[in-house]
Amino acid sequence: MTAMDAIRQTMELCHEVLTAYLGDLSDAELLIRPVPTANHIAWQLGHLIVSERQMLTALGQLVPELPPGFAAAYTRESAGSDDPDRFHSKDQYLTLLDRQREAALAALDALPEAELDKPAPEQMREYAPTVGAVFSLIGTHKLMHAGQFVTVRRKLGKPVLF
Repeated sequence: MTAMDAIRQTMELCHEVLTAYLGDLSDAELLIRPVPTANHIAWQLGHLIVSERQMLTALGQLVPELPPGFAAAYTRESAGSDDPDRFHSKDQYLTLLDRQREAALAALDALPEAELDKPAPEQMREYAPTVGAVFSLIGTHKLMHAGQFVTVRRKLGKPVLF
């Protein structure tokens, strides 16, 4: 297995886990907070989509457009909102997640393996020092948030998946 294979596998597995946790949730359930100060799943999904797009853009990769105003709706300042009209449907999130994943995988596939060791863009080096680390983060960032979805799933009495 090459480094490229390992990164691809991580990105795909993390995406599968995240989407599995969303499978039986309704749009309304995406707005449930496990505790009052935690972010709900809807905000986290928007954050993941915006973050992945920003990481790919910083690497100079082509990324799909987001709906107008999407990125502005998923800032730290908007995380406290529970207004369903400010957020999107599960289907919209899934479509955007899939588009971003396809762009990330295409960018990875087009990248010469030697470039994985190149330094990441300056603004990312503290948490992802190399281009390879950025691509790994694209996958693992999803898994970190997917782990937070479990608390909401348990609160709702949803079945344990993993």
